[in-house]
Amino acid sequence: MGYLFEPKVLHECANAGLNHQGEAMFDAVTEELARRYPGHIDTGPRKWIFNNAGGAMGQIAILHASLSEYVLIFGNPIGTEGHSGRYRTEVHDFMLSGEMWCFQEGQTERVVYKPGDHAYLGPSEAKGYRVPSDAFMLEYARGAVPTMLAFGLADTVTSTLDLSVMARTLGAYTGKVMRSLLQGKI
Repeated sequence: MGYLFEPKVLHECANAGLNHQGEAMFDAVTEELARRYPGHIDTGPRKWIFNNAGGAMGQIAILHASLSEYVLIFGNPIGTEGHSGRYRTEVHDFMLSGEMWCFQEGQTERVVYKPGDHAYLGPSEAKGYRVPSDAFMLEYARGAVPTMLAFGLADTVTSTLDLSVMARTLGAYTGKVMRSLLQGKI
């Protein structure tokens, strides 16, 4: 399967936001992504959506979604921790602010990711993670993205029962997938 986005380029785009804070940081990253991937990044007003998955709570702003890739900003201003999920996709997190602490099965020392760092989760891998305080990251996944939805929405269905969040998540993802399909991107 051919992919539009390249992790190395996405890392460079994320780094464009490192000298900024808050909305200015997100704007700088989005502008650089739109420059590098014209027509494939949502540059409209940022729409944040709560996300509860694997016991962790954050918020997402989806910048691109297709059946094979997504690019979004994930994080929160107060910290969280949970399970990464285990997917058939690969997931890249490019740290914009704060810290993310991670460990995989068998590791007895945490790995700490800071602004400018790139964390990678390979297909069929999982990790525990903690954001000890405020942190945001640019997240990119490639592979069979629809297979990730069950994990991404399970806590909403079984715990928070926030059907508004589920509807907004599915609506945003579906809308962006339709846009990608109309552009000939799977």
